[in-house]
Amino acid sequence: MRVHKRKKNSRIRGARTVGWGFRQKHKGHGNKGGFGKAGTGKRADHDKQRAIASDKKKGYFGKQGLTSRGSARKKTNQINLRDIKDNFSGAKISLPKHKILGAGEGFKAEITAKAASKLAIEKMEKAGGKIILPVIKEKKVVEKKVEKEAKVEKKSSDKK
Repeated sequence: MRVHKRKKNSRIRGARTVGWGFRQKHKGHGNKGGFGKAGTGKRADHDKQRAIASDKKKGYFGKQGLTSRGSARKKTNQINLRDIKDNFSGAKISLPKHKILGAGEGFKAEITAKAASKLAIEKMEKAGGKIILPVIKEKKVVEKKVEKEAKVEKKSSDKK
């Protein structure tokens, strides 16, 4: 009969988990799924159901709608007359990538821009200023319609 039995504790000390199974199980935080949104899979599917029901977690499931959020961005920078007057000085102001909106008062200056609202153009002209926009080439479709109308008129005059 053995008098001194070696403790199980001493045999397990070299093992990674020291007899507690999974490494994280004996760290004092229970058997949770992880941190933050980690582990919201099979066991915590109820969290996803709450996300669907409440508007607070609306963006939880990635892309929404027919287009991605990236493509829905405004593609032109917009700036008001008020902001131009406050932040820019000089007789000629160049804003080739901006659309000019009509909030604020017009002033004496020449502004070159990509686009402008009707109100902004009116206000600038009233104040003695000017908004210069790039010339947009007319599409060939418009020219073809004009040609067709001219042909129709010729045919109708020939019949008379």
